[in-house]
Amino acid sequence: MKSDELRQKYLEFFKEQGHKIIPSASLIPENDSSTLFTSSGMQPLVPYLLGEKHPEGTRICDSQKSFRTVDIEEVGDSRHTTFFEMLGNWSLGDYFKKEQLSWIYSFLIDQVQLDPSRLYATVFRGAKEIGVPEDSESVKILKEIFSKYGIDAKDVDFSEKNGMRGGRIFYYPVEKNWWSRSGVPENMPVGEPGGPDSEIFYDLGPELKKHENSQWAEEPCHINCDCGRFIEIGNSVFMEYRKTEKGFEKLKQKNVDFGGGLERITMASQGVDNVFDTDLFKPIMDSIPEAPLKDKRIIADHFKASVFLISDGVLPSNKERGYFLRRLLRRAMAYSKINNFGEEGPIGLIKKVVEIYKDQYPDLEKNQQKIIDVIYEERKKFAETVDKGLKELEKMETLDSKLAFFLFQTFGLPFDIIKDLNPEKSKNLKQEDFEKELEKHQELSRTASAGMFKGGLADASEQTTRLHTATHLLLAGLRKVLGEDVFQKGANITAERIRFDFSHKEKMTSEQIRDVENFVNGIIEKDLPVWFEEMTLDEARKINAMGVFESKYGEKVKVYFVGKEDENVSKEICGGPHVEHTGILGKFKIQKEESSSSGVRRIKAVLE
Repeated sequence: MKSDELRQKYLEFFKEQGHKIIPSASLIPENDSSTLFTSSGMQPLVPYLLGEKHPEGTRICDSQKSFRTVDIEEVGDSRHTTFFEMLGNWSLGDYFKKEQLSWIYSFLIDQVQLDPSRLYATVFRGAKEIGVPEDSESVKILKEIFSKYGIDAKDVDFSEKNGMRGGRIFYYPVEKNWWSRSGVPENMPVGEPGGPDSEIFYDLGPELKKHENSQWAEEPCHINCDCGRFIEIGNSVFMEYRKTEKGFEKLKQKNVDFGGGLERITMASQGVDNVFDTDLFKPIMDSIPEAPLKDKRIIADHFKASVFLISDGVLPSNKERGYFLRRLLRRAMAYSKINNFGEEGPIGLIKKVVEIYKDQYPDLEKNQQKIIDVIYEERKKFAETVDKGLKELEKMETLDSKLAFFLFQTFGLPFDIIKDLNPEKSKNLKQEDFEKELEKHQELSRTASAGMFKGGLADASEQTTRLHTATHLLLAGLRKVLGEDVFQKGANITAERIRFDFSHKEKMTSEQIRDVENFVNGIIEKDLPVWFEEMTLDEARKINAMGVFESKYGEKVKVYFVGKEDENVSKEICGGPHVEHTGILGKFKIQKEESSSSGVRRIKAVLE
């Protein structure tokens, strides 16, 4: 089955089960400062999983663009990609385990025509330390499902030393079958939702057991091992818990959060053993000149992800989102250079990506020239940087892991390219030593990132909610003081402060800053009501509600208002959360106004 058909079949299947289809959100998260990128389908839906009413009801589904930075170094094997699409369906306090498991297996077996004898399931073993029991309910439901297809599904308590043991359904511990955005329960911040899950694995065939990179090549196989035989294609999360100061408590509603990788399900459907042989990658792979397979996969994945990131508004830089885009592009360009990708560069590859996805994501075609211009500008800069890196390499008498990492970090030269460029100098350079240096850097980056994004909107705490509402007032104040050409360009809201980017070419004067503060504090003193209405996107346009009118909105949206009738000062498309009236916000104070990028200014502000 072609990927376009599979995606559409999924959406239509769940539409028949009463779900409303919503469009993909941007790869740049909106109103979520806990992460740089949208990395799963549930991420934009956190407020609704926590109890906010969704404009489209309690049953929704989509195909969500996703990007994961943690997989950059994994790209090159058969299954890891940085950009992917997540097929998702959600029950927001509606149906639960029986309906979800029955529907998703019916879709995979009856609609996609996957062989049920090649499907395996995992469930949650239980964790006494957090007071969550084993998921025997899902086991019973799964046994009934497999029985429909003539399969006697034996359930087995997982043990990697004992292998499969004839099992079809496997109990795994909290490290494998508990899902939250923060991972295992001890890493979850207070307020974060999570729950047990049931994963679906597809057996690609026992001939893949002896995968050359498998740590399990001579060990008993099991579905969660890395031998290459089994691949996870979907995960049903039963999100009914929330972390509190005292431990875990039940949410006020039982949710289902399903995510299934389009690329991986397509792989299983098309009978290939890696995502790069599917129709989502093969035209791109075919556009790359002859090169080692791993190199081709890195080039294809990194340029594809870059196309999507640029289309959604990310530009190369040395910090935050731009850093990851620059890293992708320069890594892809380095591998292109060493494999003599040609003087014309990746223009053909870029057009292949657009061609594959333009029907599903028309913005790619609209932004194609911009994407090409950004990539080629970065290619020009990188060529100059590589030359500097090569000159630096020539000065070095020998190479150790620290120097190799310096070349990687400063000039973007990947380890294997450094080795190939000068085998003599790097003969004693070991991959594991280089990776230790990389791990040190990644740990520092993670620590810095955790600090930067601590307490984002996802925690729905009272202070974050107050600051979120104040951000609406800030935008209204900026437009009143600076003019109506001011638009929001980004926001990062923690429990401590607001960081707000907006379009404006000039540095604000101290008088303008004071006027904005006075405007916001005036609204706070009036104690105006904060309320919302659900309406269509066209209706929101007609009342001049603020928002980025792109495909990320569904048929219906929430428009939040501050003040009524003559006192209405703000109307914005937003998913919440918000306070109910402005009087509880406190005193608004702008701490800093500075440049963010060309034509964009940044304000940091607090509530005292």
